[in-house]
Amino acid sequence: MSARRPIVIAIDGPSASGKGTLARSLATEMGFDYLDTGAIYRLVALTILNTGRNPEDEAEATEAAASVLSGFSLSQLDNPDLRNDAVARATSQSSQFQPVRSLLLDLQRNFAADPVRSGAVLDGRDIGTVVCPRADLKLFVTASPEIRAMRRFKELQNKGFATTYDAVLKDMHERDARDSGRSAAPLRPAEDAVLFDTSDLTADKALEKALHLARQIPV
Repeated sequence: MSARRPIVIAIDGPSASGKGTLARSLATEMGFDYLDTGAIYRLVALTILNTGRNPEDEAEATEAAASVLSGFSLSQLDNPDLRNDAVARATSQSSQFQPVRSLLLDLQRNFAADPVRSGAVLDGRDIGTVVCPRADLKLFVTASPEIRAMRRFKELQNKGFATTYDAVLKDMHERDARDSGRSAAPLRPAEDAVLFDTSDLTADKALEKALHLARQIPV
């Protein structure tokens, strides 16, 4: 008798769309395990920066990804250094390369498929299209660039980073263009994804909508 497959919920979307907050809250409410796949790519980017590599060089980015994979543990994703803006920029640059994404693909899929868990919520940019194309529920979370930039600006201000709204908005547009225009797993909603525009939604309302959909998944 084969092991039961965990329920998998895929949540994709651009930076500061609210997908991370929604994914974590949804996992908690459903009693599922949560994986921030973007943090894995941020860990690669942090490794690139810490070792003097170039995030826009495919070979160097791939070397860093292989290094991360060889000694990976989930606890590494709690490193607060992963959340600074330099790492975010380097993540967008280095994650465009297919060899980097290929190296990290099995890690994400194995997390989702592990029969030890009843369910898994993964968020990122290509979960519903590449990592878990057979996910039981796919959500694509977005918001206007201006609102996302304001959210990120306030977040950075609260953390003590010196920046301006205009600089954050410019960076947001550049990151969106890289993520959506890359040839390897571009950011886009899966054909069967439910679209969530959080521009005018509170985190609680977004969670309420997501829970309604998640509780309809057959078990």
